[in-house]
Amino acid sequence: MSAEAEEIEGGRRHFLLVATTVTGLAGAALTAVPFLASWRPSARAQALGAPVEVPIGKVEPGSMIKVEWRGQAIFILRRTPEMLATLEDPALTGQLRDPDSKQSEQPEYAQNTARAARPEFLVVVGVCTHLGCAPIGRFQPRDAELGADWRGGFYCPCHGSKFDLAGRVFKDVPAPTNLRVPPYRFLNESTLLVGSDTEVA
Repeated sequence: MSAEAEEIEGGRRHFLLVATTVTGLAGAALTAVPFLASWRPSARAQALGAPVEVPIGKVEPGSMIKVEWRGQAIFILRRTPEMLATLEDPALTGQLRDPDSKQSEQPEYAQNTARAARPEFLVVVGVCTHLGCAPIGRFQPRDAELGADWRGGFYCPCHGSKFDLAGRVFKDVPAPTNLRVPPYRFLNESTLLVGSDTEVA
């Protein structure tokens, strides 16, 4: 074989080696992308855990809205000045199991009498701390079913647990602790973000 033929043959081998290597790497990358993508949580799973923006500007004082976050109901109650005034009344706090929320789950900014970042808005997980039932809002005082000393709050009809207007549990009911307060923050005067209480940089 002449030197010229050897040079052409060597060029072909080099081209085939480079082409095969590039094709192999491209095939490996195309195989790896769907494999690695399968490790990511599904869109539904991401949505279930993602923070939820809640418009609160049109919530009337004394009324409550419900939203869902992580598959749980979140109660957002806009309290009136009269509702807030009941929270420190000794006649009420003497009936509560944990009036200072020392054994309950809430962020540090909600460890106060109102159990809230802003007293006007109560944000709690709407799941009874007894067996996970769904309490209902009974905000009218002196409720015929709940008694003349009822100041308003949440009532779980399944087993009779009662919570006040700050989600604090009464004594002598099955629920052991106050309603949980999830992480949340105010994005502005009319929007609440449930599920995150920190700014994203």
